[in-house]
Amino acid sequence: MPPNTFDFVDTQLPKNPQGTDPLRWRLKVEHGRQTWHYLENDEELRKWPQSICDKYWLGIPFPNKQLDTPKTALEAARNGFEFFKLLQTEDGHWAGEYGGPMFLLPGIIIAMYITHTPIPKSWSTEITRYLFNRAHKDDGGWGIHIEGPSTVFGTALNYVALRILGVDADHPVMVKSRATLHKLGGAIGSPSWGKFWLAVLNVYDWEGLNPIIPEFWLLPYSIPFHPGRFWCHTRMVYLPMSYIYGKRVGADLCPFIKQLRQELYVQPYESINWAYARNDVCEVDLYVPHPGLLGFLNGILSLYEKIPNVVDLRKHALNEVYKQVKAEDENTFYLDLGPVNKAMNLVVAYLEEGPDSEAFKLAQSKIIDFMWMSAEGMMMNGTNGSQLWDTAFTVQAVIESGLADEPSNHESMLRALEFLDDCQIKRNVPETDMCYRHISKGAWPFSTRDQGYTVSDSTAEGLKAVLLLQKLQYTPKPVSEERLRQAVDVLLSLQNSDGGFASYELIRGPWWLEWINPAEVFDNIMIEYSYPECTTSVLTGLCTFREYYPDYREVCNKAAKYIHKSQKEDGGWYGSWAICFTYAALFATTSRKGCEFLISRQREDGGWGESYKSCELGEYVQHAESQVVNTSWAVLALMSARYPDERAIRKGIEFIMSRQQLNGEWKQEGIEGVFNKNCMISYPNYKFTFTIWALGRYAKIYKNPVLF
Repeated sequence: MPPNTFDFVDTQLPKNPQGTDPLRWRLKVEHGRQTWHYLENDEELRKWPQSICDKYWLGIPFPNKQLDTPKTALEAARNGFEFFKLLQTEDGHWAGEYGGPMFLLPGIIIAMYITHTPIPKSWSTEITRYLFNRAHKDDGGWGIHIEGPSTVFGTALNYVALRILGVDADHPVMVKSRATLHKLGGAIGSPSWGKFWLAVLNVYDWEGLNPIIPEFWLLPYSIPFHPGRFWCHTRMVYLPMSYIYGKRVGADLCPFIKQLRQELYVQPYESINWAYARNDVCEVDLYVPHPGLLGFLNGILSLYEKIPNVVDLRKHALNEVYKQVKAEDENTFYLDLGPVNKAMNLVVAYLEEGPDSEAFKLAQSKIIDFMWMSAEGMMMNGTNGSQLWDTAFTVQAVIESGLADEPSNHESMLRALEFLDDCQIKRNVPETDMCYRHISKGAWPFSTRDQGYTVSDSTAEGLKAVLLLQKLQYTPKPVSEERLRQAVDVLLSLQNSDGGFASYELIRGPWWLEWINPAEVFDNIMIEYSYPECTTSVLTGLCTFREYYPDYREVCNKAAKYIHKSQKEDGGWYGSWAICFTYAALFATTSRKGCEFLISRQREDGGWGESYKSCELGEYVQHAESQVVNTSWAVLALMSARYPDERAIRKGIEFIMSRQQLNGEWKQEGIEGVFNKNCMISYPNYKFTFTIWALGRYAKIYKNPVLF
């Protein structure tokens, strides 16, 4: 049993544990911030009624009218938005789950254990229920994401998380998952990020990790492998990781930790050769083998770690690293870039500032921003949400379809404009250069203004949505020309030398830094890259801006050349941020060759269905079934390219309509998103936004013919 440092649930859980009372959960929103709260007090329940949005995400039935069966694409789009606008929050954005990766929850659970942060009973119950629900039915394990096969990474970490939450080792779920872990060779075969968290918990020896030295942060920025040149997500993970490694943090060796040491391995803990285990990664986990240069570098760093007189240098390095961690916390109002560095930064603040410090308490207070309740239980989102991203696309879909002009939708669009106005980032972070941040004043983030990271395509899509909204006859113009120009200035600052646009920043490092990628489970993570999706978003954003303001022809021409150059020989574009070729086609397809690529993948039922394996393999892989989201992307792309054969497009539209429910809803199908090629992530609002958009565009182009 874990030591009694938390407010645990009863460990005598049934085989299928009952969750909390779903009628007591409420989603609170404020300036885009979305946090779930469990109301124990009946008086609170009376004062704070559950919204339709709450009920939808919790899987609670709610009254909604059966709509007339649509006969045209526009009627189907109208029905779809009639349902979707019920889910709009009071501050104007569309909230939603952003889960899918299965290595996020264990990180925060371990961090809370290490820092003695209480876990509310409602969280313990619902996280346990979620992990039970997401254990693979065949072998009881967990993968790197919800649709992936069981891995050591997913199984070891989630097993540990459940044990911390109070689930007994003899529970049937644990017995089954432990058997799978042992079949895979035990926790010794976890990739480096898994090894790291296990070492923090003191169930894996730090000697079994390749060095993650903080001294790299003392190097001059002019050196091409300075960490400030890494892609921001990599930079912000290995920053606190190097601090924790440098301190050799570990939980106290109590009976619970000793018991875990026995459960996780297929041999006695004391007999493990930790130095050999450094590069032992189970085959099912290994997506990117260690490059030779990394092995050479790790050998040198291992020798460096044995030098006895580096104590003062290590202390200096840890001080520099903490300065950067503190800047990240303060610049993001303790939200941090993502959930991985959020969990690590929590540990760093605890170690450096202490449990009673303001910094640590502020870090604790923002954990809730990442926790998301669903019908399956409580998960951890991939950021603090996708609020801006989902809302900007929804606005564009509704406006292009003509639905924004209908009086019944005016209020929804006005609220969306209020949110977009509020969400624009109004500042550059203090000491931008010191903390290796790109300018942010005028940008739109992926999630919320407080999180505050510039994102190229979020800025472009936010800009387009505002311009389109402020063009409507009934809307005010809260976003001034000055602020619009600030957004354009941010976009112009992000163009790379190849003409393309990356995600958060300019490309800062050389391509060969991928030769020292230590993560094993992710690819192309060391530096920024130009992407067809980001580039097209920026290109279309600038073109929309050009309708109202001066020309940026040279920038646009360079961007267009990049998009054409990045097209593959078979006519497709690889999509790096969703699945996969159909997603990239949504942004990039303007050529006959690109259209032919899509048409050749259309299925007999008229739809498109693309598997997440496309992202892993770099080639189009058919899903077992057609998907409304892939189909929407494909037909939108074909219509953008003015593909001459309307019949193929109509078949796709008819497929989308055939999947629509009588209340206007579309049900959740396969997972939609991806990052770093190997980890999928959920965008459940896509099944509304892009279906409505595809239907509306079809109705507009083809004069809304009767289809059914």
